[in-house]
Amino acid sequence: MAPPSHLGTALITGASSGIGALYADRLARQGYDLILVARNRERLNALASDLSTRTGRAVEVLPADLNDRAALAQVEKPLHQDASITLLVNNAGIGTHTPLLQSDVEQMTRMVELNVTAPMRLAYAAVPGFVARGRGAIINIASIVAVSPETLNGVYGGSKAFVLAFSQSLQHELADTAVRVQAVLPGATATDFWATGGLPVEHLDPGIVMRAEDMVDAALLGFARGEKVTIPSLHAGEKWDAYDAARQAMAGHLSSNTVAPRYAAGHGVSAACPSA
Repeated sequence: MAPPSHLGTALITGASSGIGALYADRLARQGYDLILVARNRERLNALASDLSTRTGRAVEVLPADLNDRAALAQVEKPLHQDASITLLVNNAGIGTHTPLLQSDVEQMTRMVELNVTAPMRLAYAAVPGFVARGRGAIINIASIVAVSPETLNGVYGGSKAFVLAFSQSLQHELADTAVRVQAVLPGATATDFWATGGLPVEHLDPGIVMRAEDMVDAALLGFARGEKVTIPSLHAGEKWDAYDAARQAMAGHLSSNTVAPRYAAGHGVSAACPSA
């Protein structure tokens, strides 16, 4: 069998394990060379050696803690300079199920920096070159909590809502270019994400937990089909279609120079009076 055609280079963050490592495997087999980004150099080197041996693709490792602004800048550099890069997979992220009142604000700040600031800066580094070359794509790994923020910690939900909104905005801005943007919203997935966040996956209802391999394969099929938003665990896909259609239908009615009649004095209930 002939090897797959060369599709350029994919830069993948959070690539040393879990979803990121699976993206690396699948994309290498599809025909991408790889730049793998994660904190753990040892894991990256082992993965790179294995992938290169099995697929024959060039695999570069770029150890970096994306919470460190200087390290993040080193990851931005190839996105600015390397014209072979055709795909950015923003996968690195952390989360927690712990409620706000039991959470440490410094940890929440680090979560925002990793889940929001890092993918935003990497997209800013990649998109101008993609547009100029007329080729390129971004896959942003968000979460179902982007549209269901009550499910887990609100900072985590808010950070993933940013990823979804940012992706949708990029899709709109880049609609007349050859650059594609996909947002992936996994549900509960069997990775070490849960243990890192303080809730081992074994404590979850197995009926809601998807194998990571199945999630990645479904997401890549959605990408191949040109989906803008992919929710692998949502069986009733028409529910997302209706949700998004309602959102877009409302968009033209959200700003007005007059107050909505329901807020006019005397409408419905009497105006509240301040306490004496």
